Amino acid sequence: MRSYLVVGNQTLDSPELAEAIRERVTDEPTAAFYLVVPATAAAGGRLTWDEDQARAAAQERLTATLNRLHQMGVAASGEVGCDDPIQATRDALRHREVDEVILSTLPPGISRWLGQDIPSKLKGSIEVPVAVVTSQKQPATAG
Repeated sequence: MRSYLVVGNQTLDSPELAEAIRERVTDEPTAAFYLVVPATAAAGGRLTWDEDQARAAAQERLTATLNRLHQMGVAASGEVGCDDPIQATRDALRHREVDEVILSTLPPGISRWLGQDIPSKLKGSIEVPVAVVTSQKQPATAG
C-alpha cells in the first residue's frame, strides 16, 4: 500500500489537489493519505496575527478536507502543524514513512511558499520525493 503526506493550507479544497489525490487512488485504491496543515498566518498583509486563530483556521480546513476524502472512500487522517511548512513536514515524517510528499500551494505571485522557494527547500531537506500541486484558486480571505 502506498502512503502519501499532503502538505497544504489554503489550497486543501482546490480542484488541482483533489485531482492529484484522485490520480493516486486510481493507481492504488488502498493508498493512504496523511494531511499536515501548517498553521500559517492568513494572507492579507496584516502585520500581526494570532496563533490561536491560525491554528483554528487550519483545523477547520483539515476537518473539512478529511470529511471530503472520507466521503470519497479515501483513507485519510491528519494534523495541524507548526507555521513553517518545511518543519511541519519534517515533524510529520518523524512518525511515519511515506512514498511521496504532495505540497499544495497557491499560484505564483500569490503564494508565499513559492515566493520563499519552499518546494526546492523541502526537496533538499527530506529524502522522500516531493510533488508540487499549484492551485489556480485565490485565497479565501483577503485579511
